[in-house]
Amino acid sequence: MRIPCPLCGPRDRREFTYYGSDDYLNRPAPDAGAGPWDDHLHLRANPAGETHDLWYHEAGCAQWLRVHRNTVSHEIYGAALVAGLKGGAQ
Repeated sequence: MRIPCPLCGPRDRREFTYYGSDDYLNRPAPDAGAGPWDDHLHLRANPAGETHDLWYHEAGCAQWLRVHRNTVSHEIYGAALVAGLKGGAQ
């Protein structure tokens, strides 16, 4: 699988570290309690089909990317810098 890094160009997925759904950026409030924080840190959805995921370009530009891809076909539709997204991941 090749991920199109906006800064480095297409790169092999082994240059990246996968962090899961971009919903991970939507954190509970600091005072939400242990339950919501435990869910946020340890429970992840595993959808089949189109997703938006967070990937860290560890062996490249060291940027966070939001990758639009298909988990069934492994097709990559595009990628954007997380820092460049208005208000975080949307």
